Amino acid sequence: MLNGLFKKPKNELEPSVSGKAKIQEQVNIPYELCTICPSCKKAIFTADLEDSFFVCPNCKKHLRINARQRIHMIADENSFEELWADMTSENRLGFPQYDKKLQAACLESKENESVITGTATISGYPTALFVMESTFMMGSMGTITGEKIARLFEYATEQGLSVVGFTASGGARMQEGTLSLMQMAKTSGAVKRFSDKGGFYLTVLTDPTTGGVTASFAMEGDIIISEPEALVCFAGPRVIEQTIRQKLPPGLGKAESLLKNGFVDKIVPRKDLKKFIKRMLRAHQVKAKEVNI
Repeated sequence: MLNGLFKKPKNELEPSVSGKAKIQEQVNIPYELCTICPSCKKAIFTADLEDSFFVCPNCKKHLRINARQRIHMIADENSFEELWADMTSENRLGFPQYDKKLQAACLESKENESVITGTATISGYPTALFVMESTFMMGSMGTITGEKIARLFEYATEQGLSVVGFTASGGARMQEGTLSLMQMAKTSGAVKRFSDKGGFYLTVLTDPTTGGVTASFAMEGDIIISEPEALVCFAGPRVIEQTIRQKLPPGLGKAESLLKNGFVDKIVPRKDLKKFIKRMLRAHQVKAKEVNI
């Protein structure tokens, strides 16, 4: 019982000589300089991650990036011109706390809505471009989201531009009720009119693309591609399992499963996206110098 009673206790604030040596061997890296991969849990220098298009160099996990980062990655330098940037959502149904959630979403994402629309050149090819912002209320589709996308297809029809769209969404915005669900029909109608005029539409599915967005314009492209391991579904696997009380096969709802079953044309790693999109645009339109946009 008296064993160690009179032994001097170790003070963590004043380590022994050997303890000091161990501490000096450790490298203290500020948290802001590193990002932890959500898949392999390894720390990656943020600068290295940016150089690799936010793809983990260890496990090749494609990390989620915001809409502005995608535009910077895909569009030619200084070529993007935003359209309808001042359009914002309103609480037309008087849904409780929706106004506060919209304000919080604007602060978190630094955007006015869950989609950014505009024109740009991609490897010299003029394009109408929309990119969804997942940090704005999980990229949910409200009335303004649908309006901006529908307008973009109408603008592309008038100007003879191809459309490239990056989807990332949790589905319809419940705070806007039926008005949100109506955007599925509105955007689908705009895509159909665009297609009837001979327009080319390329969809890039990113993680996650779910709900009403999947059930409408996300899956209506002439060519549909996806990033690796992106979740693309109407209802997520967890929701389905809770509903049917059964465990789903592994990988169900992932892009690789959709490719196997014919819902996706090709899975393209992020580093190859711009090159692939260039090839598709080259087959469907002329160089930017021959078109006035």
